[in-house]
Amino acid sequence: MFKKFGKMTTGILIGIILTIGIYGIVPHAVTAADLPRGLPFTPMQLAIFKQTKAMLEGYQVDGDKDGTIDDTKMFHGAMKGMVESVGDPYTRFVTPKDLEEEQISMEGEYGGLGIYIANRDGRTVVVAPIEDTPADKVGVKPLDEIIKVEDENVVGKQSDEVVKLLRGEPGKAVKITVRRKDKVKDDYEMIDFTIVREIIKIKSVRMEMDGTIAYIKINSFNFKTNEEFAEALKTAKEKKATGLLLDVRNNPGGILDSVVDVASQLIDGGVVVSMAGRVESANSTLYAKSGIATDLPLVILTNEGSASASEILAGAIKDRQRGLVVGMKTFGKGSVQTLFNLPDKSGIYVTIARYMTPSGFEIDHKGLEPNVRMGGEPNRNRKEDKQYIKGMAVLKKEIEARKKAQ
Repeated sequence: MFKKFGKMTTGILIGIILTIGIYGIVPHAVTAADLPRGLPFTPMQLAIFKQTKAMLEGYQVDGDKDGTIDDTKMFHGAMKGMVESVGDPYTRFVTPKDLEEEQISMEGEYGGLGIYIANRDGRTVVVAPIEDTPADKVGVKPLDEIIKVEDENVVGKQSDEVVKLLRGEPGKAVKITVRRKDKVKDDYEMIDFTIVREIIKIKSVRMEMDGTIAYIKINSFNFKTNEEFAEALKTAKEKKATGLLLDVRNNPGGILDSVVDVASQLIDGGVVVSMAGRVESANSTLYAKSGIATDLPLVILTNEGSASASEILAGAIKDRQRGLVVGMKTFGKGSVQTLFNLPDKSGIYVTIARYMTPSGFEIDHKGLEPNVRMGGEPNRNRKEDKQYIKGMAVLKKEIEARKKAQ
């Protein structure tokens, strides 16, 4: 959902800097009246830019070779440096080529490893591996810090630069080195992974019955999630489910409209999330629709890989006392980005707001604490998935308590 802004196109986005570029769209836009006016630089600063370019053209040893002095590359380099100077990893400049690639990624398929990454304190951190992708299968975990891609050190690089190195032709392998914290020894270990790239396709919702409990896994929030989630709830009702175990572990977020629609099927009206920024149009509150929510007892599973839109859903469920959150503290990505498309087809993602749960808690850089803390990792073998086991136990107690109260 995009709106015109002068000669630019702007859409409000929420999401992690990803290897596949899923961003959420907030249903309002920054207007021209919101933007500051005046010259961006002093006359002296503009003169220095011109002087620097002249010195490079006149004195740089390779300046007479074709392609060394390129006005477009210089301009894009200056733009990138200017945007990075604000110190926000989610505010970033993208060249026309990079923006085109990101737009393609949003449409669903690409050659890659299947991991979501973000820049945190100058480090490239894995937010979450996507279920059943190459990265997931070899054992990449949330909060792994990527140190090298092949032999190139990526410490200090922006996430979009690392993404370019990770992506590539399906069927070709890439070696990555990660630094992982050993929670038992309270130390770090270096781990090498050789991963064969594949065409990544994301299945948003997966549902299965465990006895009379409906287990629904949401891998991300995309354009199809609400429809798929509604179908899963319909199946659960047909199978006479007595409770709902919702799993957003390793879910890095996605489209904001999608998470609000999903919340509407769980929460009967009221606030889902609010956003606060410097400009008036960046401030808004989004509400669940009334009259469509299931009243099944609910537990939601979270971990360190639950980020952005999944934190919104878990926060709404917790604050509205609709259900209990079981697992570990979430990732803590709670900011909203706007994409400004520039006249030369480049673009700037700008963080314009931070979002808050219904109680007013600001998730960004903090993460959401669960009601019931339980360590562990997602595991297809339910007998080895401690968080799943705990979530089921908590949910069954809630079901029994409701039966007694009736």
